[in-house]
Amino acid sequence: MENFHDKRLPGESDEYRTERNKLIVAEIELRKHIEDVAAQRRRLPMGGRLKEDYVFEEGPADLSDRQAVTRTPLSGLFADGKDSLVVYSFMYGPQAKTPCPMCTSLLDSLDGAAPHIGQRVNLAVVAKAPVQKIRDWAIERNWKNLRLLSSGGATYNADYFGETPDGDQIGVVNVFHRIGDAIHHTYNSELIFMPSEEGQNPRHVDPIWPLWNVFDLTPEGRGEGWFPAISYR
Repeated sequence: MENFHDKRLPGESDEYRTERNKLIVAEIELRKHIEDVAAQRRRLPMGGRLKEDYVFEEGPADLSDRQAVTRTPLSGLFADGKDSLVVYSFMYGPQAKTPCPMCTSLLDSLDGAAPHIGQRVNLAVVAKAPVQKIRDWAIERNWKNLRLLSSGGATYNADYFGETPDGDQIGVVNVFHRIGDAIHHTYNSELIFMPSEEGQNPRHVDPIWPLWNVFDLTPEGRGEGWFPAISYR
């Protein structure tokens, strides 16, 4: 590629510009590849029809309301005019004292994005913990925009790979699509079940997690052995 832009940063060396231009070529190729993979994902045929219309427990939008718990079927998570549903399986089991720090970090970010996401698709977060336990954690994290549900009385987690046979929770993304009265599964972040390349984690939910993408811009990168914590105090 020869037609690079004419922008130059203060104090940059010729060596820096030469290597930066090589990186631009790589970034353009990455941009194309990301779109190619997204297009391939969109071309997937419809997956299996929803195994059952799972019923979750859900509280009202006001997290301080501890009384009005309702039972919401998965089909009830689809708003009019929005036929895709993205569900994140939150690793927070019934016996856990605190939820997964990694999931918490991801959901801290997703809470801010949720109003924007909701303009086009439906978004929900499902955990196996009792609904009030989930809501108490949301209050502690100051989440205001996530639709939080408990799957404690359903087999959703096990059926859609959000749980091991031993009951351990797994953080995965599942996508469902509604066609008329039928709901089909279309996507699961299955990369988590594949071996990782040396020095990498599964990165199966990186597309919805800004944290690691910010680190990737820096000379330090993601580092080795650092992971999000519940608190840094």
